Amino acid sequence: MLRTYAAEYLASRGARASFQERRVLAQITACRTAALGGHAWECDTCGAIRADYNSCGNRHCPTCRGAARAKWLERVRADLLPVPYFHVVQTLPHEPQLDRLTLANRAAVYSLLFRSTAEALLELAADPRHLGARIGLLMVLHTWGQLMDPHAHVHVVVPGGGLSFDAKRWVSCRDAFFLPVHVIGALVRGKFLAGLKRLWRAGKLNLHGKLSSLRAERTFESWLATLYAKKWVAFVQGPPQGISGPDAVLKYLARYVSGVAISDRRLVSHATGRVTFGWKNYAGGGRSDTTTLAGVEFVRRYLLHVLPRGFVRIRGYGLLSNRRSKIDLARSRALLAASSVASVSSTASASFAACDSSRAATASAASPASTKSDSSTCATCRRGRLVLRASWPRPTEWEMVQRASAPRRSAPERRMPHTFDDFWSRRRRPVGGPSRPHACNPVPTIVRDTS
Repeated sequence: MLRTYAAEYLASRGARASFQERRVLAQITACRTAALGGHAWECDTCGAIRADYNSCGNRHCPTCRGAARAKWLERVRADLLPVPYFHVVQTLPHEPQLDRLTLANRAAVYSLLFRSTAEALLELAADPRHLGARIGLLMVLHTWGQLMDPHAHVHVVVPGGGLSFDAKRWVSCRDAFFLPVHVIGALVRGKFLAGLKRLWRAGKLNLHGKLSSLRAERTFESWLATLYAKKWVAFVQGPPQGISGPDAVLKYLARYVSGVAISDRRLVSHATGRVTFGWKNYAGGGRSDTTTLAGVEFVRRYLLHVLPRGFVRIRGYGLLSNRRSKIDLARSRALLAASSVASVSSTASASFAACDSSRAATASAASPASTKSDSSTCATCRRGRLVLRASWPRPTEWEMVQRASAPRRSAPERRMPHTFDDFWSRRRRPVGGPSRPHACNPVPTIVRDTS
């Protein structure tokens, strides 16, 4: 779909299309094609040729990042604790001005949502009336709904317990109950809107176009009051039935760590410039439904969820933060292993066995003997070996954007030099004649090629 309608979308946007949009479209549409370069292999027995094209590696590409996601899940598996895990979802309410503000200030608003949700959960868990312990959070940002409309929310995977403040015991939460849902939503609302007010006072919000009315303090305060009156929805789900140990957590993460707004399996049909895809109607009881969009509108909605470059969409807090995870997780495992409580001991032993078996399976899968593949064997004759015959270099991001945008050129395009000899043969001497070589450096001075 993106290859079909990307050029039409960029033409309709014109100069309003950002470099980030052009870069993402250029990379995704060129993914695993000759435009990204690749390698040509020849069988030394039958002479068959196989071409392998490079993938774009963009995190918004629906066909890439599978291998990187699998490696990340294996790293997460090593940090899991032998306790039940809970799934928390915190959503921003649907409000036209808030949706516009989020799209105009994506990095600031998304970071504020991360921070507000994490602070609320850590604060509630530290309250002795609820848990009275330090917990860990693994958070994943999603910005889309089923119709690819703006719907910012975070998925949080939380272990069912935490370290006591003196780090001498493990505090377990009650079965099938983590924290009160209505308190989570109210606390996140207060922290998020307070942080939004601080950003407004610091002048860090982009308020242009339809958001220009929010520059006035009275208008901004009145708008915040309407957001305070709304109910902010939080969702807490207990461990899945029949699944325990690391498999329960990986079931959550494998589902929500995906970084694209829509997958290929949801596409139904494409004809006469319109795209039909399936979606789940949660307001209608979760029934399956379909909707049809124009091709350009499909691309526009897809690009609404392109994250700012360098933005981290998977973050850890508390016991799972990068700064403290090794120390706190090691302490937590030691306390869980030494616990003498019967219920905790039985759960821990079963979960530890599951962790050990999963780690053993991971180690065996990562061993050289198991990872050795027959990718170098010819698929045609099944006897010969593939030998590398040619390689095409991967273009730079700027070259890809230029190709996708198809800019007008005032002069014929010149072939880029690829070797030093080729580069040096194209140099021109200064008008005053050849420069005198330095005594310690006999190579002539390089001057700029103005041709």
